[in-house]
Amino acid sequence: MEMRRRRGRGGFGGYGLYRRRRRGKKIGLVLGVVFGLLLLIAVLLFSVRITEIEVSGNQHYTKEQIIDLIFSERWSDNSAYCYYENQFREHKSIPFIEEYTIEFKSPTKVEIVVFEKSVVGYVSDMSSYMYFDKDGIIVESSSEQLPGVPWVTGLEYGHIVLHQPLPVADQEIFEEILNLTQVLSLNEVEVDEIHYNSFGEAELSIGGIKVELGDSSEINGKIAELRDILPELEGLSGTLYLDTYDAANSSPTYTFRKEPQES
Repeated sequence: MEMRRRRGRGGFGGYGLYRRRRRGKKIGLVLGVVFGLLLLIAVLLFSVRITEIEVSGNQHYTKEQIIDLIFSERWSDNSAYCYYENQFREHKSIPFIEEYTIEFKSPTKVEIVVFEKSVVGYVSDMSSYMYFDKDGIIVESSSEQLPGVPWVTGLEYGHIVLHQPLPVADQEIFEEILNLTQVLSLNEVEVDEIHYNSFGEAELSIGGIKVELGDSSEINGKIAELRDILPELEGLSGTLYLDTYDAANSSPTYTFRKEPQES
């Protein structure tokens, strides 16, 4: 006798349906666990915040200014967001800053390494201050005067274009400016203005004191003398003549002409 078995609830068809349902439950459980883990990771990532920031390489900006400029957005102090911004997005454009990097020391501690533009002086162009580097390239235009950078006057130049050389007739003047500013920095002498006359001779302005340096010869000795003399001229106004400097003279004297007092 031939027997046939119907596939129904209790047959093979029911067993296959049961297996499919069981497999579906397992997949759903795995997906739920994965989703839960991803959610937990996301919560952990976005709850970790940067609490300690170090800054290095900065001279023209203070530590607080650098932090305020870079961490200026709502989520900037979030570790995950900060890492993404630093690695995959273009850095912010900050005046006088060539580039910066953010190095993670731990999830809550970073160091901002700043690379500032090399600036040796600036010229005034209408209402803007045009800052140039050691090669005379205009690296920045700003409406603000940068502390510690001298104003250079007396140069004759044409139309100024950002990121292009300052168009002066004698390009060698920039080598003299660089050398002078380096010597001033080494002797810790800050000047407000460096003026060049038609003969290429430099005159410094330091508060109410003007200093005639003459030509660029013996500039190291002249600035060393200036450093030693300045404390004696504190509170005075007038002109100091160092253009007579002679390295061979062991007991030099220099002329200082006081500015007439207004009556």
